[in-house]
Amino acid sequence: DAIQGSTAITISNCHFTHHDHVILLGASDVYSKDQYMQVTLAFNHFGKELIQRMPRCRWGYFHVVNNDYTHWKLYAIGGSTHPTIISQGNRFIAPDDPLTKEITHRNYAPESEWRNWIWRSEGDRFMNGAFFVTSGPPSPPHLKLKKKDIIKAKPATFVGRLTKFSGTLKCKEGVKC
Repeated sequence: DAIQGSTAITISNCHFTHHDHVILLGASDVYSKDQYMQVTLAFNHFGKELIQRMPRCRWGYFHVVNNDYTHWKLYAIGGSTHPTIISQGNRFIAPDDPLTKEITHRNYAPESEWRNWIWRSEGDRFMNGAFFVTSGPPSPPHLKLKKKDIIKAKPATFVGRLTKFSGTLKCKEGVKC
């Protein structure tokens, strides 16, 4: 978990399996200092036996880029307290359960509130009926992303190759990894 004013965080090249609450970003719905949080999740594989929170975001800005979501049981990306979530070039393979095809989940907010949160899906690949519910104004003025501030997304069709070696390295002492 990254909480209480943490910022400038990158979570990359990880392989997650067998967790319920995978990644929590933001301390609580009342800790407003997390509005300055900036987190990038890139080149991760969200694999078998995962339930939810890949990530779950509160406040802040979250860039989710070129990740492979092959399993979830409730939802993949969730949030509360108006986080900005930009999803680019990810592959989402929905579970077979028809009630869990939606990638996104807004916690503790009625639609009249969350429809103003900025959640974008750009160039994502949706498989097995997966779908991403976007929200927010079409062109938010404060969302001018600079090239130097973000990881440029590759096409979602590259995700399998980009995440193929995610997880721990299989290195041995005295031998190049």
